[in-house]
Amino acid sequence: MKIAIDIRNIGKGRTGDEVVFFGLVKNLATIDDENEYHLLIDDRDDKNINDIKSRLGILKKNNFKIVKLGSGNKFVWNIWSVPKYCRQEKIDIYHTQYIIPFFMPKHTRIMTHIHDVSFRVHPEFISRWDSFFLNTLIPRALRKSYRIIAVSQFTKDEIIKYYKFKSQKVVVIYNAVSEDYKHDKTDEDVRIKYNLPQRYILALGTMQPRKNIPFLIKVFAGIADRLPDVDLVLVGKQAHNFDNNISNVIEQYPHIKDRIIFTGYVDEKDKFAVFEGAEVFVFPSLYEGFGVPILEAFEAGVPVVASDIVPHREIGGDAVLYCSVKNIDQCKKVLYDALINVKMRKYVLAKSKKQKTMFSWLESAKKLQRLYRGDKI
Repeated sequence: MKIAIDIRNIGKGRTGDEVVFFGLVKNLATIDDENEYHLLIDDRDDKNINDIKSRLGILKKNNFKIVKLGSGNKFVWNIWSVPKYCRQEKIDIYHTQYIIPFFMPKHTRIMTHIHDVSFRVHPEFISRWDSFFLNTLIPRALRKSYRIIAVSQFTKDEIIKYYKFKSQKVVVIYNAVSEDYKHDKTDEDVRIKYNLPQRYILALGTMQPRKNIPFLIKVFAGIADRLPDVDLVLVGKQAHNFDNNISNVIEQYPHIKDRIIFTGYVDEKDKFAVFEGAEVFVFPSLYEGFGVPILEAFEAGVPVVASDIVPHREIGGDAVLYCSVKNIDQCKKVLYDALINVKMRKYVLAKSKKQKTMFSWLESAKKLQRLYRGDKI
């Protein structure tokens, strides 16, 4: 078969989206010598493309090639570039995420990756324009897709709940930790680069409202006086749909203002050391589709405190300390105990070693390969 995969996010620092397609493609390259893969990318220079080839391990793979299609304009991409290419090359399967092209040839089956449906569940967290755009185009994408790939059972259930699809159309293929996630640099190099304190609580992710960072700041403010040598480090871009309440809440607690460090985006090669240096990783999200940072904390040997929501339970099992985002006093206690209770820390870290083995990009790539073949999963 000829399989085209949209890999535009690789190399753009898009965190979760980039990690998913990078992990799947890299492992497909290790197991599939038969199908022909066309990895579609927008306008990049040759150096960037060669770097992506090297990272994906496809420099010597004759059945994998990167194809540069048009400019970075996503409307031109979806209306003209991709449909034209799939028609000319007689592509059998086109694999993308969320938004599918218009005017696709009938012989091309579409598979759409859905990371979560937060835009449908919590429209108040995004702009009206984004809400209109997503709620107009995504239902169409899901209807026209041959298969919908959900990153967790929770996300599959949400897709079926909100879009009324039969369960057979939606397939769960788990995420895993990025294969670039490793100890490349010394802790001290990373500490200096990102101005990290000696002891810190870590939170990582986009600074969107559903990530619930203002709540975490309130929790930290409630225990900060008892932990004068522990600071709060917030990792992530302050970009699209940034939660403006973050600054407002910080102003309410002047005694901790200087103990909150914003690092901005952290390079993938530095992320392991940032995690490993933390005392605790906190993931207070109101809504997630999967939650890769939980697995990243497991890999780095860091205890996890997470909001008690269904996807976190699915991914974290009994290796995570859960707290209710409706009960700030309970979360204060859980986070404080996670920092000082040695027995509790040892317990969850021991559990995490087993829990993390349930998620592998190689196993997910094998499942995706079977899906491409049309096997029942």
